[in-house]
Amino acid sequence: MRFDKTLEIQRAMAIYAHPDDAEFGMAGTVAKWANAGVEFTYCMVTNGASGSQDPEMTRERLRDIRAAEQREAAAILGVKNVVFLGFEDGYLEPTIDVRRAVARQIRIHRPDVIFTMDPTWRYGGGYVNHPDHIAAAEVVLRSINPDASTRQMLPELWQNERLEPHKPKALFLLSFDSPDATVDVSDVVETKIKALLAHRSQIEPESVDFIRGWMREAGKKKGYRYAEAFKVLKLDDDAARAEARRRERTAPRARVRRASRSTTPSRRGRPSRRGRSSG
Repeated sequence: MRFDKTLEIQRAMAIYAHPDDAEFGMAGTVAKWANAGVEFTYCMVTNGASGSQDPEMTRERLRDIRAAEQREAAAILGVKNVVFLGFEDGYLEPTIDVRRAVARQIRIHRPDVIFTMDPTWRYGGGYVNHPDHIAAAEVVLRSINPDASTRQMLPELWQNERLEPHKPKALFLLSFDSPDATVDVSDVVETKIKALLAHRSQIEPESVDFIRGWMREAGKKKGYRYAEAFKVLKLDDDAARAEARRRERTAPRARVRRASRSTTPSRRGRPSRRGRSSG
């Protein structure tokens, strides 16, 4: 599948913190791309075991419920692979163990594109972003440079597991603010809603109206009925590098007066060298 003139996609991967994270923000794009023949992999970093207010619920039981819900949602969307890393929900930090686990999956599945949340987004619209979302997205950034892409970083993955380094062509960050790519998901919106409602332990049917409104707002500027929005970072993009070099060459340069070698003041009022501050 061709996303644009410079980005051809055969494999994609969504890396996220909890079951249902992908369905909220990017499931329309997942369904659309899967329909177009892209092999999609889900990599869920935590076990989802903290997501309940029920005093009778146990973490072990909720972990199993949410894993089953995530498998069901992925099947609805056409996701080929679902990976559960099993780190504890609510306690996630970008430790080297988490980084290794994520880098391993990137090297195994070798995606052309990775989806995750934007780790710089922390609050807005009456919502404080979950720290697991931030941590999982931070791990993805570290996987691109250096964890998954560098041979001598986590060398055990290469030496012991024979997993060659891999760097995707592009990173798609779920964006609520100033996106630079908008994907029309109007044709698959009902598939997205069906996948979202598979998360019965988390999603009430009345929440669907909020999600539809969110997607309508995302599509307004492009004239799409429903859309999902992203910030896209193309990695090792030759055209982007050439443009950056062109801008650097043509940028106006500040004119700098050549400094006098003399330490003797030439104008009245100029401080002598001895009187100048060293700061």
